[in-house]
Amino acid sequence: MNPTVDFYFDKAKNWHKELEQLRKIVLDCGLNEVLKWGCPCYTLGKSNIVLIHVFKEYCAVLFFKGALLQDTHGALIQQTERVQAARQMRFTNASEIVKQAKILKTYIYEAIAIEEAGLKVPMKKVAEYPIPEEWQHQLNVNPSLKTAFEALTPGRQRAYLLHFAAAKLTQTRASRIEKCIPQIMEGKGLND
Repeated sequence: MNPTVDFYFDKAKNWHKELEQLRKIVLDCGLNEVLKWGCPCYTLGKSNIVLIHVFKEYCAVLFFKGALLQDTHGALIQQTERVQAARQMRFTNASEIVKQAKILKTYIYEAIAIEEAGLKVPMKKVAEYPIPEEWQHQLNVNPSLKTAFEALTPGRQRAYLLHFAAAKLTQTRASRIEKCIPQIMEGKGLND
């Protein structure tokens, strides 16, 4: 146990008992406990394996490379369709954690083996995402914008494409694009 992470477990009001159980299970698997993104993160060397976090309706163990796990028990959940690599194992009470502890440990050991083998989750390439017509028009008429966009990291490009495509109306897509052009020209991502 890492004392710098204790505050996360101490502050938990709704999920205190559940979080303590999850912590014990994960630590029993031989991982190192650190604090990342304000949550307890469990690592093997410098590689993230799992993270414990809470939501209103559940607490969860997030597997960073969960898409590579076999999930023979059908216990893993993809948070949203946009999440490519991570998968969660969710819990709503302490007795559920006790019942699924063996499965959770099996998944953690599999995640460790995946990391030790150096496996990578195949990520969808930016070119595979649909390009909204309004965005393509801007790229066609403004070569410097195209250059600036292509200079962004794939993750930043993907975030912009998803943001633009999420708007249902043409006017909304056009408005989002106009608002983002200055940021793109500065080499910044959507949330920078």
